Amino acid sequence: MTALAAPLPAPAARSRHLAGTGALVRLALRRDRVMIPAWVLTLGLVVAAMGASFDAVYGTAAERARLAVSMNGNGSMRALYGPVLSDSLGGLVAWRMAGFGAVLAAVMSLLIVVRHTREEEETGRQELLSAAMVGRRAPLTAALLTALTANAALAVLITGGLTASGLPGAGPLALGTAIGGTGLVFAGLAAVAAQLTESARLAKGLTGAVLGLAFALRAAGDAQGPGATSPLTRVSPIGWAENLRPYADERWWTALLFLAAAALAVGASYALTARRDIGMSFLPARPGPAVAPRSLSGPFGLAWRLQRATLLGWTLGFLCAGGIFGGIAEGAFDLVGGNRQTREIVERMGGQQGLTEAFLATMTGMLGMVAALYAAGAVLRLRGEETGERAEPVLACAVGRLRWAGSHLALAYGGTAVILTAGGLALGVAYGLSADDLGGALGPVLLAALAQVPAVWTLTGLAVLVLGLAPRATGAVWALVGGCLALGWIGPALDLPGWAMDLSPYSHLPKLPGADATAAPFAWLLILSAALAAAGLAGLRRRDIG
Repeated sequence: MTALAAPLPAPAARSRHLAGTGALVRLALRRDRVMIPAWVLTLGLVVAAMGASFDAVYGTAAERARLAVSMNGNGSMRALYGPVLSDSLGGLVAWRMAGFGAVLAAVMSLLIVVRHTREEEETGRQELLSAAMVGRRAPLTAALLTALTANAALAVLITGGLTASGLPGAGPLALGTAIGGTGLVFAGLAAVAAQLTESARLAKGLTGAVLGLAFALRAAGDAQGPGATSPLTRVSPIGWAENLRPYADERWWTALLFLAAAALAVGASYALTARRDIGMSFLPARPGPAVAPRSLSGPFGLAWRLQRATLLGWTLGFLCAGGIFGGIAEGAFDLVGGNRQTREIVERMGGQQGLTEAFLATMTGMLGMVAALYAAGAVLRLRGEETGERAEPVLACAVGRLRWAGSHLALAYGGTAVILTAGGLALGVAYGLSADDLGGALGPVLLAALAQVPAVWTLTGLAVLVLGLAPRATGAVWALVGGCLALGWIGPALDLPGWAMDLSPYSHLPKLPGADATAAPFAWLLILSAALAAAGLAGLRRRDIG
């Protein structure tokens, strides 16, 4: 008589589902041994250095108080950065970095979780691991533990860095908790998105959309009034980071919101992963038509189909950003006031012309630096097609490598011009309407935005070079783009030496509108971009695909 196997006790069943978690955590940390330290060190050190920057610019209590009054009295600036809840030096650091740091921590977390969950399933590696002694929930648990490790390290670095820089007390711990807690919330949301969608790209897009909504709710709530008391701010995780109030009578109970939201999202992701097969999703893609449209008859049509949603999202984002920046440009003098140090920083970023023109030049420069993120992503989509084994079927047809790569690069280069045009138009229209000079403002501001194209294309060519010659090191592209963004954002405030600023291609462009411009810097950057892209394409023709 055959004996029936008794069901495993609950603790044993849980242990079976989590088998192999430790090995997967070690594997994830090894794979992310460059990405996680780069994110954590960059963001943590920027937060720690911000105190010295504010101390140099606003060295007296009176200057800090005037800055707080000026910022809190401008709805557009509150929407962009949030309200100033304390005019102490630590309070200014929290005002400048709480929301910005929370967004970056959220991006870091969603990249980590999606990479080690949905991306592993999409490439088929998770199915191979599951054939060994790996529990059903081990991959998700390992991804969440990796994200927890990264956010905990970030919180510790921020706390220690601010304390060491002379800003002790409970404020550093509160700011570290706010930024790290936001990262944990979006790690949980990314885990849910990885169960709902069938591709890593859609999981990242869905989580990114939630992050964008959280930022928009925070911005709309803060625009209504100072104090971060709006209901819209209170329902946003980015707003929770403000309401923890570092250096402003900390509200520690707000940290419970991060824990509750993260626990709820993680619990939902575990419940979902137990109810689906590996590789499947709860939101499967709709089947396409039986006959493909003529637009998909060539590689460009396919590249357009793959990247059009991304381009549309970036275009809409630049329209919104340009409108916000243009709306506050007319009040640039009031925002700066009589603070000589602030005026010098704006002039280092935007040129020695009038303060309003320098502010506009600063904003167009920021749009140009952010546009490099889109360009890098469009180029690296080629690498994603390789590793996802979708490039080989295309290249097996009558499509050469250069034609295949050129279809995606056309969107990388052309899309850059499109989103900068959108940002320049919105910036020029908003500023022109506020200054009652639409006809005189639109043209110069639009040209200033388009003047950033050669610098963005230089970084695009650098991405092509890495893709063609060192495809395994494509993660370095994000570090290079992020380095240029950091130089442009905090370099003038820290008064970095000229040789350091010259490492960025943006430093070689004239500060438009208002500055004198010659064709030489644009021509040299375009030549450099073409040379880098040509070398990268030559390498792509000679190396193995995948």
